Amino acid sequence: MKLKQRVVLLAILLVIFIFTKVFLIDNLDTSASNREDQRAFHRMMASLRVELDPRLDHTLQSSWEIAAQWVVPREVYPEETPELGAVMHALATKKIIKADVGYKGTQLKALLILEGGQKVVFKPKRYARDYVVEGEPYAGYDRHNAEVAAFHLDRILGFRRAPLVIGRFVNLRTEIKPVATEQLLSTFLMLGNSTCFYGKCYYCRETEPACADGDTMEGSVTLWLPDVWPLQKHRHPWGRTYREGKLARWEYDESYCDAVKKTSPYDSGPRLLDIIDTAVFDYLIGNADRHHYESFQDDEGASMLILLDNAKSFGNPSLDERSILAPLYQCCIIRVSTWNRLNYLKNGVLKSALKTAMSHDPISPVLSDPHLDAMDQRLLSILATVKQCTDQFGPDIVLVEDRMTLSHL
Repeated sequence: MKLKQRVVLLAILLVIFIFTKVFLIDNLDTSASNREDQRAFHRMMASLRVELDPRLDHTLQSSWEIAAQWVVPREVYPEETPELGAVMHALATKKIIKADVGYKGTQLKALLILEGGQKVVFKPKRYARDYVVEGEPYAGYDRHNAEVAAFHLDRILGFRRAPLVIGRFVNLRTEIKPVATEQLLSTFLMLGNSTCFYGKCYYCRETEPACADGDTMEGSVTLWLPDVWPLQKHRHPWGRTYREGKLARWEYDESYCDAVKKTSPYDSGPRLLDIIDTAVFDYLIGNADRHHYESFQDDEGASMLILLDNAKSFGNPSLDERSILAPLYQCCIIRVSTWNRLNYLKNGVLKSALKTAMSHDPISPVLSDPHLDAMDQRLLSILATVKQCTDQFGPDIVLVEDRMTLSHL
Protein backbone atom coordinates (compact mmCIF):
# COMPACT_ATOMS: atom_id res chain seq x y z
CA MET A 1 0.00 0.00 0.00
CA LYS A 2 1.33 3.38 -0.96
CA LEU A 3 2.29 5.85 1.70
CA LYS A 4 -0.45 8.28 0.61
CA GLN A 5 -3.10 5.57 0.89
CA ARG A 6 -1.84 4.61 4.33
CA VAL A 7 -2.07 8.20 5.53
CA VAL A 8 -5.63 8.52 4.21
CA LEU A 9 -6.61 5.22 5.86
CA LEU A 10 -5.08 6.26 9.18
CA ALA A 11 -6.87 9.60 8.99
CA ILE A 12 -10.20 7.86 8.37
CA LEU A 13 -9.61 5.46 11.28
CA LEU A 14 -8.66 8.39 13.54
CA VAL A 15 -11.89 10.24 12.65
CA ILE A 16 -13.93 7.09 13.29
CA PHE A 17 -12.18 6.61 16.64
CA ILE A 18 -12.82 10.19 17.72
CA PHE A 19 -16.49 10.12 16.74
CA THR A 20 -16.96 6.75 18.43
CA LYS A 21 -15.33 8.01 21.61
CA VAL A 22 -17.42 11.18 21.68
CA PHE A 23 -20.58 9.19 21.01
CA LEU A 24 -19.82 6.71 23.78
CA ILE A 25 -18.96 9.45 26.26
CA ASP A 26 -22.14 11.33 25.44
CA ASN A 27 -24.17 8.17 25.82
CA LEU A 28 -22.45 7.34 29.10
CA ASP A 29 -23.13 10.85 30.40
CA THR A 30 -26.77 10.65 29.31
CA SER A 31 -27.17 7.19 30.81
CA ALA A 32 -25.60 8.36 34.08
CA SER A 33 -27.95 11.34 34.18
CA ASN A 34 -30.95 9.13 33.45
CA ARG A 35 -29.91 6.66 36.14
CA GLU A 36 -29.59 9.49 38.67
CA ASP A 37 -33.02 10.81 37.65
CA GLN A 38 -34.45 7.34 38.19
CA ARG A 39 -32.80 7.01 41.60
CA ALA A 40 -34.10 10.46 42.60
CA PHE A 41 -37.60 9.43 41.51
CA HIS A 42 -37.49 6.29 43.63
CA ARG A 43 -36.22 8.26 46.63
CA MET A 44 -39.11 10.70 46.21
CA MET A 45 -41.67 7.92 45.96
CA ALA A 46 -40.28 6.26 49.09
CA SER A 47 -40.62 9.48 51.11
CA LEU A 48 -44.01 10.65 49.78
CA ARG A 49 -46.04 9.95 52.90
CA VAL A 50 -45.31 12.61 55.52
CA GLU A 51 -46.08 11.47 59.07
CA LEU A 52 -46.99 14.50 61.20
CA ASP A 53 -44.66 13.81 64.12
CA PRO A 54 -43.59 16.58 66.53
CA ARG A 55 -40.38 14.84 67.62
CA LEU A 56 -37.01 16.32 66.75
CA ASP A 57 -34.86 13.96 68.82
CA HIS A 58 -31.55 14.56 67.05
CA THR A 59 -31.39 18.35 67.31
CA LEU A 60 -31.92 21.20 69.74
CA GLN A 61 -33.11 23.47 66.93
CA SER A 62 -36.75 24.42 66.55
CA SER A 63 -38.82 23.39 63.56
CA TRP A 64 -38.72 27.00 62.32
CA GLU A 65 -34.92 27.15 62.52
CA ILE A 66 -34.58 23.92 60.58
CA ALA A 67 -36.94 25.06 57.82
CA ALA A 68 -35.13 28.41 57.54
CA GLN A 69 -31.80 26.66 57.05
CA TRP A 70 -33.21 24.58 54.21
CA VAL A 71 -33.61 27.59 51.94
CA VAL A 72 -30.90 28.14 49.31
CA PRO A 73 -31.00 30.02 45.98
CA ARG A 74 -32.28 27.00 44.02
CA GLU A 75 -34.41 25.17 46.63
CA VAL A 76 -36.91 25.96 49.37
CA TYR A 77 -36.32 22.56 50.97
CA PRO A 78 -33.82 19.77 50.22
CA GLU A 79 -34.49 16.41 48.63
CA GLU A 80 -34.00 14.52 51.88
CA THR A 81 -35.98 16.07 54.74
CA PRO A 82 -36.33 13.70 57.71
CA GLU A 83 -37.59 16.68 59.76
CA LEU A 84 -40.40 17.54 57.31
CA GLY A 85 -43.04 15.78 59.41
CA ALA A 86 -42.07 17.81 62.48
CA VAL A 87 -42.15 21.11 60.58
CA MET A 88 -45.52 20.27 59.05
CA HIS A 89 -46.86 19.23 62.46
CA ALA A 90 -45.76 22.58 63.89
CA LEU A 91 -47.53 24.42 61.06
CA ALA A 92 -50.74 22.54 61.78
CA THR A 93 -50.72 22.75 65.58
CA LYS A 94 -48.57 25.56 67.02
CA LYS A 95 -50.48 28.16 68.98
CA ILE A 96 -51.47 31.33 67.11
CA ILE A 97 -50.10 34.33 69.03
CA LYS A 98 -51.07 37.11 66.60
CA ALA A 99 -53.45 37.54 63.65
CA ASP A 100 -53.52 40.41 61.16
CA VAL A 101 -54.85 41.22 57.70
CA GLY A 102 -52.93 39.62 54.85
CA TYR A 103 -50.14 41.22 52.87
CA LYS A 104 -50.97 43.10 49.68
CA GLY A 105 -52.96 41.22 47.06
CA THR A 106 -56.33 40.71 45.44
CA GLN A 107 -57.60 37.77 47.52
CA LEU A 108 -58.63 37.26 51.14
CA LYS A 109 -55.96 35.95 53.47
CA ALA A 110 -54.72 36.50 57.03
CA LEU A 111 -51.17 36.85 58.33
CA LEU A 112 -50.66 34.75 61.45
CA ILE A 113 -47.75 34.54 63.88
CA LEU A 114 -47.30 31.12 65.42
CA GLU A 115 -45.64 30.29 68.72
CA GLY A 116 -41.91 30.73 68.26
CA GLY A 117 -42.37 33.82 66.08
CA GLN A 118 -42.98 32.10 62.75
CA LYS A 119 -45.05 34.00 60.18
CA VAL A 120 -47.54 32.04 58.08
CA VAL A 121 -50.25 32.92 55.56
CA PHE A 122 -53.73 31.56 56.23
CA LYS A 123 -56.15 31.17 53.31
CA PRO A 124 -59.74 30.25 54.25
CA LYS A 125 -61.96 27.64 52.68
CA ARG A 126 -64.35 29.10 50.12
CA TYR A 127 -65.64 26.10 48.18
CA ALA A 128 -66.63 22.50 48.78
CA ARG A 129 -64.27 19.92 47.23
CA ASP A 130 -66.64 19.08 44.38
CA TYR A 131 -67.49 22.69 43.49
CA VAL A 132 -66.68 23.57 39.88
CA VAL A 133 -65.57 27.15 39.16
CA GLU A 134 -67.09 28.16 35.84
CA GLY A 135 -65.94 30.92 33.51
CA GLU A 136 -62.41 32.09 32.78
CA PRO A 137 -59.58 29.79 33.90
CA TYR A 138 -58.56 32.40 36.50
CA ALA A 139 -62.11 32.99 37.81
CA GLY A 140 -63.34 32.61 41.37
CA TYR A 141 -61.94 32.94 44.86
CA ASP A 142 -58.63 31.44 45.94
CA ARG A 143 -58.84 27.72 46.72
CA HIS A 144 -57.07 26.87 49.98
CA ASN A 145 -56.84 23.16 49.12
CA ALA A 146 -55.12 24.08 45.85
CA GLU A 147 -52.20 25.48 47.86
CA VAL A 148 -51.86 22.18 49.72
CA ALA A 149 -52.04 20.06 46.56
CA ALA A 150 -49.63 22.33 44.65
CA PHE A 151 -46.99 22.00 47.38
CA HIS A 152 -47.10 18.20 47.19
CA LEU A 153 -47.00 18.28 43.39
CA ASP A 154 -43.87 20.42 43.70
CA ARG A 155 -42.34 17.62 45.80
CA ILE A 156 -43.39 14.96 43.30
CA LEU A 157 -41.96 16.83 40.31
CA GLY A 158 -38.68 17.28 42.18
CA PHE A 159 -38.69 21.06 41.78
CA ARG A 160 -38.67 21.93 45.51
CA ARG A 161 -39.51 25.57 44.75
CA ALA A 162 -42.83 25.93 46.62
CA PRO A 163 -43.02 27.02 50.28
CA LEU A 164 -44.34 24.42 52.70
CA VAL A 165 -48.15 24.29 52.96
CA ILE A 166 -50.52 22.26 55.13
CA GLY A 167 -54.23 22.26 55.86
CA ARG A 168 -55.39 23.46 59.27
CA PHE A 169 -58.60 23.96 61.20
CA VAL A 170 -58.76 27.11 63.34
CA ASN A 171 -61.39 28.30 65.77
CA LEU A 172 -62.06 31.91 64.82
CA ARG A 173 -63.68 32.74 68.15
CA THR A 174 -61.08 31.26 70.52
CA GLU A 175 -57.86 31.21 68.44
CA ILE A 176 -58.08 34.24 66.13
CA LYS A 177 -60.27 36.96 67.62
CA PRO A 178 -58.45 37.17 71.00
CA VAL A 179 -55.10 37.85 69.24
CA ALA A 180 -56.39 39.76 66.19
CA THR A 181 -55.33 43.30 65.37
CA GLU A 182 -58.03 45.96 65.30
CA GLN A 183 -57.76 46.10 61.51
CA LEU A 184 -58.57 42.40 61.16
CA LEU A 185 -61.09 42.35 64.01
CA SER A 186 -63.11 45.12 62.36
CA THR A 187 -63.86 42.77 59.44
CA PHE A 188 -65.50 40.04 61.55
CA LEU A 189 -69.24 39.47 61.48
CA MET A 190 -71.86 36.81 62.18
CA LEU A 191 -74.05 35.23 59.51
CA GLY A 192 -76.58 33.07 61.31
CA ASN A 193 -74.56 30.90 63.69
CA SER A 194 -71.36 31.16 61.67
CA THR A 195 -68.39 33.42 62.41
CA CYS A 196 -67.11 35.16 59.25
CA PHE A 197 -64.47 37.70 58.20
CA TYR A 198 -63.68 39.54 54.98
CA GLY A 199 -60.24 41.01 55.68
CA LYS A 200 -58.46 43.65 53.65
CA CYS A 201 -57.56 43.14 50.00
CA TYR A 202 -58.33 44.51 46.54
CA TYR A 203 -61.40 42.32 46.06
CA CYS A 204 -62.36 41.94 49.73
CA ARG A 205 -65.98 42.97 50.36
CA GLU A 206 -68.17 42.90 53.46
CA THR A 207 -70.82 41.30 51.26
CA GLU A 208 -68.47 38.38 50.38
CA PRO A 209 -66.95 37.15 53.65
CA ALA A 210 -65.42 33.73 54.27
CA CYS A 211 -67.46 31.89 56.88
CA ALA A 212 -66.58 29.15 59.32
CA ASP A 213 -68.67 26.09 60.10
CA GLY A 214 -69.91 27.61 63.34
CA ASP A 215 -66.63 28.89 64.76
CA THR A 216 -64.30 26.34 63.11
CA MET A 217 -62.77 27.36 59.80
CA GLU A 218 -60.85 25.10 57.44
CA GLY A 219 -57.94 26.67 55.62
CA SER A 220 -54.37 26.34 54.43
CA VAL A 221 -51.24 27.56 56.18
CA THR A 222 -48.19 28.54 54.10
CA LEU A 223 -44.79 28.90 55.75
CA TRP A 224 -43.34 32.39 55.28
CA LEU A 225 -39.90 32.37 53.69
CA PRO A 226 -37.06 33.63 55.93
CA ASP A 227 -36.58 37.40 56.02
CA VAL A 228 -32.90 36.91 55.15
CA TRP A 229 -34.11 35.90 51.68
CA PRO A 230 -35.98 39.01 50.44
CA LEU A 231 -38.08 38.52 47.32
CA GLN A 232 -38.01 40.34 44.02
CA LYS A 233 -41.16 40.50 41.89
CA HIS A 234 -41.04 40.06 38.11
CA ARG A 235 -43.65 40.39 35.42
CA HIS A 236 -44.17 36.99 33.82
CA PRO A 237 -43.19 37.19 30.11
CA TRP A 238 -46.24 35.05 29.27
CA GLY A 239 -48.63 36.99 31.51
CA ARG A 240 -52.19 37.77 30.39
CA THR A 241 -53.60 41.26 29.84
CA TYR A 242 -56.85 40.48 31.73
CA ARG A 243 -58.57 42.88 29.32
CA GLU A 244 -61.36 41.70 27.08
CA GLY A 245 -60.41 41.99 23.42
CA LYS A 246 -56.74 42.82 24.15
CA LEU A 247 -54.22 40.07 23.56
CA ALA A 248 -50.72 39.86 24.96
CA ARG A 249 -47.99 39.56 22.34
CA TRP A 250 -47.36 35.89 23.07
CA GLU A 251 -51.01 35.13 22.22
CA TYR A 252 -50.59 36.10 18.57
CA ASP A 253 -46.83 36.03 17.89
CA GLU A 254 -45.58 32.44 17.52
CA SER A 255 -41.97 33.67 17.41
CA TYR A 256 -42.39 35.47 20.74
CA CYS A 257 -39.96 33.15 22.53
CA ASP A 258 -37.13 34.36 20.27
CA ALA A 259 -37.68 37.88 21.62
CA VAL A 260 -37.79 36.61 25.22
CA LYS A 261 -34.47 34.82 24.75
CA LYS A 262 -32.82 38.16 23.95
CA THR A 263 -34.05 39.75 27.19
CA SER A 264 -32.43 39.50 30.62
CA PRO A 265 -32.66 37.30 32.68
CA TYR A 266 -33.89 34.86 30.02
CA ASP A 267 -30.87 35.30 27.72
CA SER A 268 -28.64 33.26 30.03
CA GLY A 269 -28.78 31.20 33.20
CA PRO A 270 -31.61 28.93 34.38
CA ARG A 271 -34.56 31.35 34.40
CA LEU A 272 -36.09 30.48 31.03
CA LEU A 273 -35.99 26.78 31.86
CA ASP A 274 -37.63 27.65 35.20
CA ILE A 275 -40.39 29.37 33.22
CA ILE A 276 -40.86 26.15 31.22
CA ASP A 277 -40.96 24.05 34.41
CA THR A 278 -43.52 26.44 35.84
CA ALA A 279 -45.68 26.18 32.71
CA VAL A 280 -45.70 22.39 33.16
CA PHE A 281 -46.54 22.78 36.85
CA ASP A 282 -49.30 25.33 36.20
CA TYR A 283 -50.86 23.33 33.38
CA LEU A 284 -51.10 20.25 35.58
CA ILE A 285 -52.92 22.20 38.33
CA GLY A 286 -54.93 24.42 35.96
CA ASN A 287 -53.37 27.69 37.12
CA ALA A 288 -53.77 30.37 34.43
CA ASP A 289 -53.17 33.27 36.81
CA ARG A 290 -49.36 33.53 37.11
CA HIS A 291 -49.10 37.11 35.83
CA HIS A 292 -46.06 37.80 38.03
CA TYR A 293 -43.53 35.63 39.81
CA GLU A 294 -40.93 36.01 42.56
CA SER A 295 -37.27 35.17 42.83
CA PHE A 296 -34.72 36.07 45.48
CA GLN A 297 -33.28 39.57 45.26
CA ASP A 298 -29.89 40.41 43.71
CA ASP A 299 -29.67 37.00 42.11
CA GLU A 300 -28.56 38.12 38.62
CA GLY A 301 -30.94 35.53 37.19
CA ALA A 302 -29.46 32.58 39.11
CA SER A 303 -32.24 32.22 41.70
CA MET A 304 -35.10 29.84 41.17
CA LEU A 305 -38.54 30.99 40.15
CA ILE A 306 -40.39 30.51 43.45
CA LEU A 307 -43.77 28.80 43.12
CA LEU A 308 -45.81 31.15 45.31
CA ASP A 309 -49.58 31.76 45.26
CA ASN A 310 -50.98 28.65 43.61
CA ALA A 311 -54.53 29.07 44.91
CA LYS A 312 -56.15 29.86 41.54
CA SER A 313 -55.79 26.18 40.67
CA PHE A 314 -58.03 23.12 40.62
CA GLY A 315 -61.09 25.19 39.74
CA ASN A 316 -62.55 23.16 36.88
CA PRO A 317 -61.34 19.60 36.17
CA SER A 318 -63.01 19.64 32.74
CA LEU A 319 -61.11 22.71 31.56
CA ASP A 320 -57.65 22.17 30.08
CA GLU A 321 -56.33 25.66 29.33
CA ARG A 322 -53.66 24.88 26.73
CA SER A 323 -52.41 28.47 26.61
CA ILE A 324 -50.75 27.84 30.00
CA LEU A 325 -48.26 25.69 28.08
CA ALA A 326 -47.32 28.52 25.68
CA PRO A 327 -43.74 28.84 27.03
CA LEU A 328 -43.23 25.13 26.32
CA TYR A 329 -44.69 24.91 22.84
CA GLN A 330 -43.31 28.28 21.70
CA CYS A 331 -39.76 27.77 23.01
CA CYS A 332 -39.72 23.99 22.49
CA ILE A 333 -37.17 23.35 25.23
CA ILE A 334 -37.42 21.49 28.53
CA ARG A 335 -34.97 20.18 31.11
CA VAL A 336 -33.98 16.54 30.66
CA SER A 337 -34.61 15.96 34.37
CA THR A 338 -38.14 17.38 34.07
CA TRP A 339 -38.82 15.30 30.96
CA ASN A 340 -37.62 12.14 32.70
CA ARG A 341 -39.70 12.84 35.79
CA LEU A 342 -42.84 13.43 33.72
CA ASN A 343 -42.35 10.10 31.96
CA TYR A 344 -41.96 8.28 35.27
CA LEU A 345 -45.32 9.74 36.38
CA LYS A 346 -47.49 8.56 33.48
CA ASN A 347 -49.86 5.56 33.50
CA GLY A 348 -51.63 6.71 36.65
CA VAL A 349 -48.51 7.11 38.79
CA LEU A 350 -49.06 10.87 39.22
CA LYS A 351 -52.57 10.47 40.62
CA SER A 352 -51.48 7.69 42.97
CA ALA A 353 -48.41 9.61 44.15
CA LEU A 354 -50.36 12.80 44.86
CA LYS A 355 -53.06 10.93 46.78
CA THR A 356 -50.39 9.26 48.88
CA ALA A 357 -48.52 12.53 49.52
CA MET A 358 -51.68 14.31 50.69
CA SER A 359 -53.15 11.43 52.69
CA HIS A 360 -51.86 12.63 56.08
CA ASP A 361 -52.91 16.25 55.66
CA PRO A 362 -55.37 17.40 58.35
CA ILE A 363 -57.92 18.44 55.70
CA SER A 364 -57.65 15.20 53.69
CA PRO A 365 -59.11 14.38 51.21
CA VAL A 366 -57.54 17.48 49.69
CA LEU A 367 -58.77 17.02 46.10
CA SER A 368 -61.73 15.30 44.52
CA ASP A 369 -61.08 12.41 42.13
CA PRO A 370 -62.07 14.40 39.01
CA HIS A 371 -59.18 16.82 39.67
CA LEU A 372 -56.74 13.94 40.16
CA ASP A 373 -57.93 12.27 36.96
CA ALA A 374 -57.61 15.58 35.10
CA MET A 375 -53.95 15.83 36.10
CA ASP A 376 -53.20 12.43 34.61
CA GLN A 377 -54.83 13.50 31.35
CA ARG A 378 -52.99 16.83 31.30
CA LEU A 379 -49.72 14.98 31.81
CA LEU A 380 -50.34 13.13 28.55
CA SER A 381 -50.91 16.45 26.78
CA ILE A 382 -47.57 17.75 28.07
CA LEU A 383 -45.74 14.64 26.88
CA ALA A 384 -47.42 14.93 23.47
CA THR A 385 -46.38 18.59 23.22
CA VAL A 386 -42.74 17.73 23.91
CA LYS A 387 -42.95 14.90 21.38
CA GLN A 388 -44.16 17.37 18.74
CA CYS A 389 -41.16 19.58 19.53
CA THR A 390 -38.66 16.72 19.30
CA ASP A 391 -40.20 15.57 16.02
CA GLN A 392 -39.77 19.08 14.62
CA PHE A 393 -36.40 20.10 16.05
CA GLY A 394 -34.80 16.91 17.36
CA PRO A 395 -34.19 15.80 20.97
CA ASP A 396 -30.73 17.36 21.08
CA ILE A 397 -32.30 20.83 20.71
CA VAL A 398 -35.42 20.30 22.81
CA LEU A 399 -34.10 18.30 25.79
CA VAL A 400 -31.68 20.55 27.66
CA GLU A 401 -29.21 19.15 30.18
CA ASP A 402 -29.27 21.73 32.96
CA ARG A 403 -28.35 20.34 36.33
CA MET A 404 -27.13 22.45 39.19
CA THR A 405 -25.35 21.15 42.24
CA LEU A 406 -27.49 22.14 45.22
CA SER A 407 -25.84 22.40 48.60
CA HIS A 408 -27.38 22.63 52.05
CA LEU A 409 -24.45 23.37 54.29
